[in-house]
Amino acid sequence: MTAMPSTGPGHDAADGEDPIFRPLEFRNLTIKNRVLRSNISGRYDNYDGSGNAVRINWELKFARGGVGAIVSSFVPVSPEGRIVPHYATIERDDRIPFWRELGKRVHDEDCRFILQLSHSGRQRDIVAFEQPVGLSATDRPEAVHGLRATRMNRRQIAKVISDFAHGARRAREAGLDGVELHSANGYLITQFLSSAINDRRDDYGGSLENRARFLLDVVRAIRAEVGDDFHLQAKISAIEHNNALFPWEAKGNTLEESVRVCRWLEQAGVDAIHVSTGSSFPHPRNPAGDFPVEVAAQTYGTMIASGTGALRNYVIFRTPGLRRVFRWAWTRTVPRADRIEGLNLVAARAIKRAVGVPVICTGGFQTASVIRRAIEDGSCDAVSGARTLVANNDLVNLFAAGHDRPPRPCTYCNRCLINTLQYPLGCYEPLRYSSREEMVEQVLSVYTPAEAANGDAAGTPGGGPSRRAPSSEARQT
Repeated sequence: MTAMPSTGPGHDAADGEDPIFRPLEFRNLTIKNRVLRSNISGRYDNYDGSGNAVRINWELKFARGGVGAIVSSFVPVSPEGRIVPHYATIERDDRIPFWRELGKRVHDEDCRFILQLSHSGRQRDIVAFEQPVGLSATDRPEAVHGLRATRMNRRQIAKVISDFAHGARRAREAGLDGVELHSANGYLITQFLSSAINDRRDDYGGSLENRARFLLDVVRAIRAEVGDDFHLQAKISAIEHNNALFPWEAKGNTLEESVRVCRWLEQAGVDAIHVSTGSSFPHPRNPAGDFPVEVAAQTYGTMIASGTGALRNYVIFRTPGLRRVFRWAWTRTVPRADRIEGLNLVAARAIKRAVGVPVICTGGFQTASVIRRAIEDGSCDAVSGARTLVANNDLVNLFAAGHDRPPRPCTYCNRCLINTLQYPLGCYEPLRYSSREEMVEQVLSVYTPAEAANGDAAGTPGGGPSRRAPSSEARQT
């Protein structure tokens, strides 16, 4: 067990001086503090893209834990844009009641809710049977899993731009507080932005201006649809590190290029920039930390049919000697665990100096003094977290009580990421629990509130996917 941390020095949340608890004002939105839950969720929704009560229970964990705002998980603007089945979508007006109910429940906890408008392109976790090939800026397969792609034509580009705009309109009609464009981490917008991925020779490829055209067209279409008084932010991979796993690959976009893109985003009407890293997901630097290959050996089988490289990966994960080689390749450019927190702050600082809108930085944040310093020294205006909040849903409440770190901090083991291919999302780090039974109870707790028992919310059918408990093999590394 980790020892009880000391309280944070020199700050008392009650006196209004703690930078973490100063309200953050965007142009069209104010949130109560400087910690956001970034996009993450398990496969809690229905296969057809309708939401349910389990998803609401999931989001309420973080709203009650004290974050100022929640950025939803990846919300596809069309069925073709899903990363995995069982994620709620926003491609039709009949999706609005679910999101309205979710937003209302989060608002009841004095928390804001920002819906992340997303499209997978060629990068998916589990390919749905009706979606074997992903739309993309390129027709080259994705490098890690070999996920197939088809190069989008002008008609398809125009359709997806329209899908984003209508998704934003539905989010506004649902009473949500804003939207975020997922233009980071290897998904469709990154596939256009990236110099390492985009190999087009038309107006959407070649120069940085052309590669950014798709993203900026999306921003302009959203503003035309919802007006200027609705919050819109963009998440961007400031440095792509596209060659982190395969050194022979191109490096991808640089920080200097991303700074230029962020300036264009501000000019086009974006209200905030959310800084991330990496040209894919998962990526050695996002989420930085360990790659639990022994866990992958148990869960990766669900991906075998998804891409031309998936069987190769499965064999690697199942073979002890090859596992060691893969783990070395994955972690060779990753800093030690004690240097992961704030990994993107240098990039965030450069972007903040170049734009006039607030900058949010993601990257393993779970220490109050680190967050305060990042805000006070001008590196960013706020931070976001996913794994660290999965480990400690009440992280912000712990900060308010005077803790500098939680009693059982996230270890960046990434078992949560790999286990979610097969099991419910949660923290699977055995060192953080007194027993396996405690871990299982925590992972499955999202299903236990009374409102989840009926498996219905806002008129949506059914419950989430199967609630299989993790096997002992799946948690051992």
